[in-house]
Amino acid sequence: MTTLQIVVLAIVQGLTEFLPISSSGHLVLVPYLVEWTDQGLAFDVAVHFGSLIAVCLFFREDIMGLLRGGVRILGGDLKSPQSYMALAIALGTIPAAAAGLFFASWIENNLRDPSIIVYTLAGYGILMALADRFAKREKGIADIRISDALVIGVAQALALVPGTSRSGVTITAGRLLGFERQDAARFSFLLSAPVILLATVYKGAELVLGDTVVAWGQLALGVVVSAIVAYLSIEFFMRFVSRIGLAPFAIYRLALAGLILYVLA
Repeated sequence: MTTLQIVVLAIVQGLTEFLPISSSGHLVLVPYLVEWTDQGLAFDVAVHFGSLIAVCLFFREDIMGLLRGGVRILGGDLKSPQSYMALAIALGTIPAAAAGLFFASWIENNLRDPSIIVYTLAGYGILMALADRFAKREKGIADIRISDALVIGVAQALALVPGTSRSGVTITAGRLLGFERQDAARFSFLLSAPVILLATVYKGAELVLGDTVVAWGQLALGVVVSAIVAYLSIEFFMRFVSRIGLAPFAIYRLALAGLILYVLA
């Protein structure tokens, strides 16, 4: 990979991982549209690790609270707010972790296709716009229930299909459950951390144990760029989502789907 490819794709990943417009879809589409060779598994692992660094830094107080809650759970305390939130995040992670374990390879081999991305971009974009427009906004993140976490967790599992958008589908699920935009986004981003960590460890182990030659310098550059851009992306989204809503992102998804159809025609 050239330095230009690394920087461009890392910026794309950092921008799109936490905006509801599908990072996996863009990482498939950008090389396709500019006729670059596929960046490969190693690079995808690196830029996702950069995104993990960003979310852990931005939500460092929440992450520390979750860790303290996990320790309290081990001590038998299930009633404190931190323990309950840690339990909600842990249970909400299970659907995506299970789906990734059993279906990730099949999805990667069969669904990383622009024609599939057209439908997921448009379909979930419309659902996101409708949910944001018509769903109630009556609950905050402190009101999260285990059943809410499981529903959002199941939605997160759907994001294995490129073009869906992990943040988009989980924020949509949160809005359908009646959560305020910012609170739906906060829970979505916190829920992303263990899933990204598990995926990074799993795919990283494949690289280390496999025969693939890894260009560690290129990957390090990808990690740094994606982490910086992802942090700024989270900051932008959390600051403005309450005011701008999700409609602009839904419109972007529909426009991108139309562009792909035009290119494929």
